[in-house]
Amino acid sequence: MRALRPTVDTKFHIDLNWWQRQNKDIRVFLQDILCEECRAGLDLNHEQTVDMIDPDTAEVQRVDAMWEAIRACCSLKPGYITIDTPLLESIFRVFLANGNKPLSVRELHERLNKKPAETMLRLLTKGRVYLGIRPV
Repeated sequence: MRALRPTVDTKFHIDLNWWQRQNKDIRVFLQDILCEECRAGLDLNHEQTVDMIDPDTAEVQRVDAMWEAIRACCSLKPGYITIDTPLLESIFRVFLANGNKPLSVRELHERLNKKPAETMLRLLTKGRVYLGIRPV
């Protein structure tokens, strides 16, 4: 049986296992995304966790403080994603801002409106995985 080819309605996310398999620390990458206030307020050398309340379910979860800072603070500031932010990084930042909840390419296109959804799909599926962004 052949695997189904992803479409603009296929859900994607940041695959944290990909980062581990590549022997890369996503937290190093995340540090560059933090706003000045969050960078100053977090201990970047040690992983910290905080309580996060899911806005949809009201469920309380323990999450990485750096991820939560990006989601709840940095992503809300002007300049988090600009016209000059490369497309793949923009997509990555959308996933950070939404708590890495799966989104389709169509949904990513609606949020970014940078390129046609089909162009984004080709970029995400042309063979190489970028920043761990993969189909769910």
